[in-house]
Amino acid sequence: MKRIGVFTSGGDSPGMNACIRAVVRASIYHGIEVYGIHRGYKGMVKGEIYKMDSHSASNIIQKGGTILRSARSKEFMTPEGRKQAYEQLQQHGIEGLVAIGGDGTFTGANIFYEEYGIPTVGAPGTIDNDLYGTDFTIGYDTAVNTALDAIDKIRDTADSHDRVFFIEVMGRDSGYIAIPCAIGGGAEIVMIPETETSIEYVVDTLRTGWNRSKTSFIVIVAEGDDAGNANEIAAKVQHELPHMDARVTILGHVQRGGSPTAADRMLASQMGVACVEGLLQGRKCEMAGIINRELVYTPFIDTITKDKLINPQFLKLVDILSV
Repeated sequence: MKRIGVFTSGGDSPGMNACIRAVVRASIYHGIEVYGIHRGYKGMVKGEIYKMDSHSASNIIQKGGTILRSARSKEFMTPEGRKQAYEQLQQHGIEGLVAIGGDGTFTGANIFYEEYGIPTVGAPGTIDNDLYGTDFTIGYDTAVNTALDAIDKIRDTADSHDRVFFIEVMGRDSGYIAIPCAIGGGAEIVMIPETETSIEYVVDTLRTGWNRSKTSFIVIVAEGDDAGNANEIAAKVQHELPHMDARVTILGHVQRGGSPTAADRMLASQMGVACVEGLLQGRKCEMAGIINRELVYTPFIDTITKDKLINPQFLKLVDILSV
């Protein structure tokens, strides 16, 4: 393999640039030409492809977002769009791909290989940390720390005004961001999609705390929780506990931005090099990951179809520490 392409796809996450840098530098180290593909599969279809060198990846390791940009592509979801993408790669002589993204990115790469035989090795780039086959995903640590910083500030105003704050964090269908935010932020309750948390339980917990002369509370809500979003949950609780002053904060996309932490820079650098070396080893349709501090490769089909389970001990920890 003499020429590869690298692209970022799906939601951006802090550390993607560090991963791009690692892919570029590892390619040069191994004597491979590397091409950047702008705007993910959308740019692949449209031919937004350019050659990268060591200078292309200079001074980006500390930057959030992605210098290659990211986009959704309806065209790539069609056979005609994938055919056009293949022709663009052929024109540039690209023999393999490094995909930095999540399960949607890997699903597209899997189908692309089945149709045109272009091997892809993926790096897990998502703040949600919901991909099977790795303990942590690129951007997760930064997102948690960003959210936790905001929660600490909200705790100050909650204490000052005797309020209960319902704070919604991102994570799509996963509670991986919510749980460390709840434990690290000293929350009384955490609500995540993986487990059912009834409104009655929330009301009873807050009422019990209030009866023990506790006057401020933090409830962390993962955005995909079955009970609803933070606004809906707060309204239901306020109806049952009208004497409590309930407020809602939705942290939103602030969690996706910012300079990556040292942990994310380290992980992204490892993953970028592992992707390039995986292609050189003949790997295809696999994601590089770290499990128990060891480098592993997991088939895309497993990362897409298998669930990454939450450790129930963490939920118990929230209950114990909220007493």
